[in-house]
Amino acid sequence: MDAPDPRRLLRFTRTERAAHWIYAAAFVVLLGSGLCLYLPSLAEAVGRRPLLKTIHVYTALAWIAALVVVVAVGDRSSLRATVHEIDVWDRDDRAWFRRRSTPSGRLNAGQKLNTIVTASFAVLFTVTGALLWYGERNTRFRFADTILIHDWLMYVSFFLFLGHLYLSVVHPKTRHSLVGMTRGWVNEDWALEHHRKWAEQQRAAAGRLGEPEV
Repeated sequence: MDAPDPRRLLRFTRTERAAHWIYAAAFVVLLGSGLCLYLPSLAEAVGRRPLLKTIHVYTALAWIAALVVVVAVGDRSSLRATVHEIDVWDRDDRAWFRRRSTPSGRLNAGQKLNTIVTASFAVLFTVTGALLWYGERNTRFRFADTILIHDWLMYVSFFLFLGHLYLSVVHPKTRHSLVGMTRGWVNEDWALEHHRKWAEQQRAAAGRLGEPEV
C-alpha cells in the first residue's frame, strides 16, 4: 500500500462516505419516482404508475436497510464522532453565518445545519411515507395533512439538493470538497483555506506545525 501524500488530509472515513452515498443514491431515485407520481405531466409521460409506486416503496426500504448495515458493520466510532461534532456549536460556528471567513472545523456551520435538516427530513419522510403506505390498507391511518407534509418535504429537499449539488460540483471554491466524499482526503492547502481550525489540528497532531511549505 502506497504511503499517503503528506499534503493530503483524511477528511471522511469509508463508513461516512458509504452512508453519504447510500443516502444520495436513494434520494435521487425517491425524488425521481416521487415526482413522476406527483406531477400529472410526468406521470402521463412515464406511465406505469403501479411500477413507480413499487420502486418508490422498495427504494425507501432498501435505503433504511442499507444504512442499518453500514452502522452495524462499519466504523461506528467515526459515526459517533461525526454526530458529536455536528451537535457541538462553538463561537466560530455561530459567527460563520455572519462572516464566512471565520475559521471552521472539519464541518463548517452551514454543513452542520444542512446535515441536521437532512436527517430531520429523512425521519419525516419515513414517518409520512409509512403512514401513506399503510393508510391505503387501513383507512384509520389516513390523515389529511400527511400527503401535504410529504409533498412539501419533497419541494424543500429538491432545492436543498440543487444547492448542495452546485456547491459540490460547480462552484470553483468548494467543489474540491467532493474529493473528500469520494476518495476520503482533501488537499491541505484547500483545508487551510476553508476549514482552518480542523486543518491546523491535523497538522499539529502529525507534528508538522511550523514545518516550511514545500
